[in-house]
Amino acid sequence: MSTMEPDALSARDPLKYMALFEGVRTKRILAFFIDVMAILFFTFLAGIAVFFLGIFTLGIGWLAYAFLWQGVAILYSAFTLGGPSSATPGMRAFGLQLRLDDGSRPTPLVAIAHVVLFWISMGMITPLVLVVSLFSDKKRLLHDIIVGGVVVNTAALARPY
Repeated sequence: MSTMEPDALSARDPLKYMALFEGVRTKRILAFFIDVMAILFFTFLAGIAVFFLGIFTLGIGWLAYAFLWQGVAILYSAFTLGGPSSATPGMRAFGLQLRLDDGSRPTPLVAIAHVVLFWISMGMITPLVLVVSLFSDKKRLLHDIIVGGVVVNTAALARPY
């Protein structure tokens, strides 16, 4: 019996390897709240920096407030989802990881596309974006499908099958 290789996710039948996707939807919702709190914290810190930047630039730097939280959210995702752990701190807290359909880890550019598509879909169809996961075999959301990603339980990746 061999252990399942994380880079072989594309061949995994979700009905056969259900442990990969158990509780993913609920864990993602809870992880989202942790990540929102982290983004708010970093936005607050960046806001302080922008305040002083505005003083030094005689007010021009204050224009950065217009896109501050969006920039923080994009950087947060690029460095966490696009990093070596393939997960935001909220996702890590609940044992989740984002992988691409071929099992590889997302690049920072894919992570940015993932978060931008998430916020666009949330803006258009609000929390109803979760309904897509009810009909997806791997509990994927619309933005997961578009970027070719899947969120899996990290503990299940290490289990022998």
